[in-house]
Amino acid sequence: MKNQLEPIRIDRRKALLGLSTLPLLALSGCAAFDYRESDAPQAMAAVPRLEPPPRLALVLGSGGPRGYAHIGVMRVLEEAGVVPDLVVGSSVGAVLGAFWASGLSAARIDELSLQGGPLTLFDPSPFADRGWVHGQKLQDYVNRGIGQRAMENLPRRLVVVATERETKAARYFMRGNTGVAVRASSAMPGIISPVGIGGVEYEDGDESLPVAVSAARAAGAHFVIAVDVSPGAGATPPDASDALRQRDLRRRARIEPEVAKADFLIHPPVGYWARPARSYFLESRQIGESAARALMPALEQSLSAQGLRS
Repeated sequence: MKNQLEPIRIDRRKALLGLSTLPLLALSGCAAFDYRESDAPQAMAAVPRLEPPPRLALVLGSGGPRGYAHIGVMRVLEEAGVVPDLVVGSSVGAVLGAFWASGLSAARIDELSLQGGPLTLFDPSPFADRGWVHGQKLQDYVNRGIGQRAMENLPRRLVVVATERETKAARYFMRGNTGVAVRASSAMPGIISPVGIGGVEYEDGDESLPVAVSAARAAGAHFVIAVDVSPGAGATPPDASDALRQRDLRRRARIEPEVAKADFLIHPPVGYWARPARSYFLESRQIGESAARALMPALEQSLSAQGLRS
């Protein structure tokens, strides 16, 4: 399906004023956010092998508004009885993955998305040079949605991927405050302020591992389904700037080695341009659902071959 959406070329301040009126999607002060409470998420340089090893892992990639395609994919998987016991998420994939790991059904997450959803939760940041969205509302939204539970207390095991800002290395959260970890994973440079946790700053998981299949493999997952909602290779418009082209090439260079490690890949054709608008969320969700339905026969066959379906 070809996406005819226009590119985003709007003033950030005007965008903020407009989006703040949406129903679902602050801190102010003189110092950057640094979370040091007793439930602070614990960053790891590598994911440990889990016991028992996960039979089925679902890896949800980054992609901003395109991430609503994940909801369509999750709904189809759930309807087919394909339910992972490990969820790995980067950026928007961490947001939606946390909800699913908490036990919320895909249908319920779908309902929440129709009310605005996590990508309409914007709060002005006092640190304009570090991002014009603070991220506290996103943190609170996630924690309310999952019943204020820490990651280790969720029904399904969850790995949230973020990037250590100074080193650009991937870091993994599996314990501690879920909302803070998801906020760190979603801190898109220049848009959402970086998140300090115990004196170390983190930013968007997209900057290190947009689709973190290697994290699921390290955990010992037997079968890994990856969902990549980013534009595919060669999708950059011909008239794009060199800076944009180089950014896209770097992202694909991070994604391709990861998805190659998956047992099954779902890559919904969400197109290149995206926007934080309800109409786009609905369109992305439908594209994800259609892509997953088309691939279900092949996925069922793959799962059966691995003894994961009766």
